[in-house]
Amino acid sequence: MDELMIEYLLLFASIIVVIAAQIAVSASYAKYKKVKLCKEISGLDVARTILDNNGMNNVYVTETQGRLSDHYDPTRKVVRLSSDIYKGNTIAAASVAAHEVGHALQDRDGYLFMRIRSALVPVVNFASSAGYFAILIGILFGYLQLMWIGILLEFVILIFQLITLPVEFDASRRGKKALTQYGLVEKKELSKCSRMLFAAAFTYVASLLSTLLEIVRLIMMTRDRD
Repeated sequence: MDELMIEYLLLFASIIVVIAAQIAVSASYAKYKKVKLCKEISGLDVARTILDNNGMNNVYVTETQGRLSDHYDPTRKVVRLSSDIYKGNTIAAASVAAHEVGHALQDRDGYLFMRIRSALVPVVNFASSAGYFAILIGILFGYLQLMWIGILLEFVILIFQLITLPVEFDASRRGKKALTQYGLVEKKELSKCSRMLFAAAFTYVASLLSTLLEIVRLIMMTRDRD
């Protein structure tokens, strides 16, 4: 198998990994947003209960637009939940709300990997745009040094994604613990919450694998032109 074919296979594999992860999380979300909780509580109730029991009255929970747009904003101390999660009385709503509050708990505790990830955000934003620009210009005009700079910037993104994994898995761990600790879900419901959260975490693993495959492909392309 020649190197050109390998490059195409790597590109195809990186695309497939990302698509598979998106399908997995969408399927899990679609499934568990239809499964009602035994208790009549919403995602807002879940988030607020966990926060209040941890003395975090300074953290607000608000509704935001978009599907699966849920996130925690550490700069404003706000947990933002999409409408289906904010208002929903479902396994998906409880799971996602607990996960996002898990990030708030990390912020309170000064969780190391979260602090590193937050510090890297400006660098990664630059690397995301500048990296591909450098690679594109390098390919078009045959500037190999520029291509290697672009690949180096892609490594910055890879490191960021690697650091993101423990942040996301730890947030899920904290969220699941809180769901049972504060009696928000029944014991029989916890396995469903775990499956929902695992599917979401898989997207971060997939992004990491996709970036790694892309870096290998770019290195092969650059070496071919050397």
